[in-house]
Amino acid sequence: MAKWMQSNDHVSFSVDAGVATVRLNRPERRNALSFELLKEYRNALLEADDLKSVSVVVVEGAGKDFCAGYDMKASYARYDGESAGGENPYRSGIASYDDDAWKLERYGEMLRTPFDIHKPVIAKIHGNCVAGGTDLALYCDMLIAADDARIGFPATRAMGSPPNHMWIYNVGPQWAKRFLLTGDVVLGKDAAKLGLVLSSAPAEELDAEVARLASGMASLDPELLACNKRIVNLALEIGGATVLQRLAAEMDARAHLTRAKRDFDADVKALGLKGAFQKRDKPFGTGVVRPSW
Repeated sequence: MAKWMQSNDHVSFSVDAGVATVRLNRPERRNALSFELLKEYRNALLEADDLKSVSVVVVEGAGKDFCAGYDMKASYARYDGESAGGENPYRSGIASYDDDAWKLERYGEMLRTPFDIHKPVIAKIHGNCVAGGTDLALYCDMLIAADDARIGFPATRAMGSPPNHMWIYNVGPQWAKRFLLTGDVVLGKDAAKLGLVLSSAPAEELDAEVARLASGMASLDPELLACNKRIVNLALEIGGATVLQRLAAEMDARAHLTRAKRDFDADVKALGLKGAFQKRDKPFGTGVVRPSW
């Protein structure tokens, strides 16, 4: 099949030999998640699910990172503007608890698209996959990471709780707590041993590793692939996974009302985002989990 590509402002989309590639395409912002990017991301996944020429989807990031999280720079700039008296007729700005939960649920609906569509989705992870990047990746059906990729949710140190919680289903309760109670990250090679990702490969072999898996699945009947994907996902739903995502959004909204979040916001004003991150992360040293096997 001929290769073709369609690009939007933040996401590019291509199809080759039954494999659709959805690429986050904001390398200058380390593929930080904005509402606009997520709308394009969801639309690209729905397009792939609808196309009969597609059997498998690969999600990847342009540039040096898979995804460095939510676009905090844009968020704080918007809040500063509203604090200064700017008008926002919508509830998506400075929020009450319910407004915040509503907004997090809307983001979650878009992030959850890989879980909801019928075709299998592989996340190809390199560089940083942190904070919101893990929200995006963990909804994919399988994750393959570079050995040196960094995966984690450092924002739990001061800023909130993952508004999309798939951690427990991949690593169990103790390791989920280990990551969320410290905000530490894990390298791809160790994430594979924990079950947080399916497998890892040297960075220079990551493309080939993902291509082997994707092309193998692409040789199968996509309707059969859908049967086998959806029975596993239905088991997760019966076990409460879908309800947990709504509760995770509400828990993150609650976490945004804590003293830790107020203190971090004050540090952002005093030190800037970079300085606030440095102050937040200093007690944790390298912040890298080193499991002993």
